[in-house]
Amino acid sequence: MTIKDFTFQPASLTVSPGAKVTVVNKDSTTHTLTASKGGSFDTGDIAPGRSATFTAPSTAGDFPYTCTIHPFMKGTLTVE
Repeated sequence: MTIKDFTFQPASLTVSPGAKVTVVNKDSTTHTLTASKGGSFDTGDIAPGRSATFTAPSTAGDFPYTCTIHPFMKGTLTVE
């Protein structure tokens, strides 16, 4: 997954339970990718030009996420 122009690309991603997801920040500012509820996953701060990897939840479902620094940035991780 990529962060560019203050958007998550793709904004919706489907993965298997427990999959590793790598997020690359191609923007000029720091971002996060953080589960909106329950703390299922959180990359922490990702500096410009850096990447972070998190593990998808082990249970199936839709997991909305946001950038905690820029709350208008949103997406959904689907685990199935």
